[in-house]
Amino acid sequence: MERIRKQMRLIELKARRGWYITNLMYYVVGGMAIVFLLDFIGMGASNLLYFNRAAIARGEVWRLVTFIFLPPSTSLLWVIFSLYFYWMIGNTLETQWGSFKFSLYYLLGIIGAVLGGLVTGYGDNTYVNLSLFLAFAALFPDFQMYLFFFLPIKMKWLALLDVLLYAYNFIIGSWSARAAIVLSLLNVALFFGGDIVRMVRLEWGTLVRRRAFRRNYRR
Repeated sequence: MERIRKQMRLIELKARRGWYITNLMYYVVGGMAIVFLLDFIGMGASNLLYFNRAAIARGEVWRLVTFIFLPPSTSLLWVIFSLYFYWMIGNTLETQWGSFKFSLYYLLGIIGAVLGGLVTGYGDNTYVNLSLFLAFAALFPDFQMYLFFFLPIKMKWLALLDVLLYAYNFIIGSWSARAAIVLSLLNVALFFGGDIVRMVRLEWGTLVRRRAFRRNYRR
């Protein structure tokens, strides 16, 4: 893992003046909004854009990229909330990292999702969007947001809940589902693997110590 990270640093130094997309999340979120509106008025844009291995094999190669523009829901309220959330965390990550590093991170997420889709036959942008959320939580674990607009909760707890959920899906899922999860979160592992493990251990250790203190206090 450390060797891969060193190679990525070399790639970053060599390519920093090369390709990258400034304000990437404007395009991603804008694309999702357009697709949602087209679906809402009955044009069925999502049917032409989602990842489908059989369709790709027939020559519809645009699906290798266009699946990232699929909206996260058919609910207008949830779409508005989700797109704002993706825009907020994506722009924050780009400000923190710079456009090149953020574009590289997002590209690795897309590549992982494509590889997972080629294994299972179907893929979506769920894990790509999740990778943004996990990156944000790793950098800003104590950032507080309001779940459902009224319940305050820190990002690290939401991230931990997501990690546990996908760990459960990994355990009970088929081998193809496991491969999709691993490949789709490849960018998270490359960028934050060690940091996430340390954060989980730290928070778990804190919980264990608090419980031990409460038991001793009650005695």
